[in-house]
Amino acid sequence: MKKYLVLSLGLLSLISCDLEKYQLVTEYDLETRFEKSGGKETGTYEEVIDFYTQLAESSGKVSLEEFVKTDSGKPLHLVIYSPSEEFDFEDLRKKNSIILINNGIHPGESDGIDATMMLFRDLAGDSIAAPKNTVLATIPIYNVGGALNRNSTSRTNQNGPAEYGFRGNARNYDLNRDFIKADTRNTRSFYEIFHHVKPDIFIDNHVSNGADYQYTLTHLFTQHNKLGGELGNYLNEQIMPALEDSLAKKDWDITPYVNVFNEVPEEGFSQFNDLPRYSTGYTTLWNTIGMMVETHMLKPYPKRVKGTYELMRSMIGIAEKDRERMKDLRNRASRKYLTDRWYPINYKPDMENPSKRNFKGYEGEMIASEVTGGERLKYDTQKPFTKEVDYYNNFIAEDTIEIPRAYIVPQGWWQVTDLLKLNQIKLEPLARDTTLYVETYSIEDFKTGEQAYEGHYKHSETRVSKTMDSVEFRKGDFVVKTFQEGARYLIETLEPKAPDSFFNWNFFDTVLQQKEGFSPYVFEDIAKNMLDENPELKERFEEKKNSDTDFSNNWYAQLDWLHKQSKHYEEAHLRYPIFRMPR
Repeated sequence: MKKYLVLSLGLLSLISCDLEKYQLVTEYDLETRFEKSGGKETGTYEEVIDFYTQLAESSGKVSLEEFVKTDSGKPLHLVIYSPSEEFDFEDLRKKNSIILINNGIHPGESDGIDATMMLFRDLAGDSIAAPKNTVLATIPIYNVGGALNRNSTSRTNQNGPAEYGFRGNARNYDLNRDFIKADTRNTRSFYEIFHHVKPDIFIDNHVSNGADYQYTLTHLFTQHNKLGGELGNYLNEQIMPALEDSLAKKDWDITPYVNVFNEVPEEGFSQFNDLPRYSTGYTTLWNTIGMMVETHMLKPYPKRVKGTYELMRSMIGIAEKDRERMKDLRNRASRKYLTDRWYPINYKPDMENPSKRNFKGYEGEMIASEVTGGERLKYDTQKPFTKEVDYYNNFIAEDTIEIPRAYIVPQGWWQVTDLLKLNQIKLEPLARDTTLYVETYSIEDFKTGEQAYEGHYKHSETRVSKTMDSVEFRKGDFVVKTFQEGARYLIETLEPKAPDSFFNWNFFDTVLQQKEGFSPYVFEDIAKNMLDENPELKERFEEKKNSDTDFSNNWYAQLDWLHKQSKHYEEAHLRYPIFRMPR
């Protein structure tokens, strides 16, 4: 039932928002479940979508759009707050900063869901200062299936709300591991939204696990070295301090996300390595300034929601103030990878070059466990401290890739081309059958995880060798030039050594299996003729037997080695099926 908005003084005190100025002219219920419950509960999926539906109907500054379905069978929604009451992003991005806020990727971490509902309402109702040149867009609940799987027990470490959604989506995927591989419809719908909005800033709201400390708020910005260049420096030296200063003026302490497990943070901790599988790692590939908000799981739920609300307000202020500079730096960053020759990959923390930060923690010690008989970590919240700690937020690249002029993707690899198209990558089909002299990779070595990880047995530590070869391509195979906006996305997905490449996510595992073999009793005679007719081959064969005992004692390994030197060995085995056109 629709009704007029009525708020008690207790609720106004709870969220510290000046809602008395908000005037409704029609009968809409724009009081959230969080507010109605005194900060104890969060809205259901249906309640959240109904709230934004009513808000859009009641305000010309808010629009609600529906996108394609998720794994749950229900669509993703996009809510837009535009102070000008215009909603065409092609026009909006010319004169506005654009912030995209993602909520409910882990629906048990519901702080951002409630905070964003109140933020949009308060902006639309002019009960808080509204920006003039900043447009907000939000995905109200990204993990729809997880939100529908409501419970009160799965967040073992978390202090409220009373009920919440589950981390896994409708197919039990952790969506914050899916941004580069896109196994889910949720991610594919996110691609549509992201490239529709093209945000300058991306915020993903979460709740942390891990150490105990005094802060309610922590931030997890895009790793600045990976963002790179002037834009990365601007993020690290300007945006992060500006956010911290803004919150400090409002009596909100904040620290970088405390990346430790069962250890005390005062011993030092590193910045989280947000690979492209994560939301901010993916948005980095489009030179968007990304951050995760990580509230502390043990702090009271009302305080966590209010902190998220205030952090987003502070980011709006930064976006409003730095609009022109931010857009200029993002444009420069996009051009950088159109002209650079080398692209860095495989980043790791620089353990020789930490930053120093004052950290507000609690004394912790290892004591005897009454459960396991071993040692356990115990924090004493009656013993707060402020100490200078090492923060390893400078990363270095372990490897570099020479950027090709283009990649060639045979049309048979439609799983790859489908994802490229969803990311608005330009593909040019060959007009006729063509032979091209291209760079080819051979897979020399890789490690594979022993346990399933998000639907995959992921590869790592991949090594390749590179040769030039004439390769026949068919009409309709795709030339994908790197001189385009998605250059970083192309490199991170199509270069097999990149940590979250399509190769490492098992897209090309069929080339790792040899399809044709031999019967030893048949191949013995062929092998004998090969050695008799090729003295150089015979010399290499004898040398290998003399230097490798296992090889010399394994007759089948010897025949297999010779088969791989013969014309009968299939060229597709271990040949990476994406090709490079050198500069």
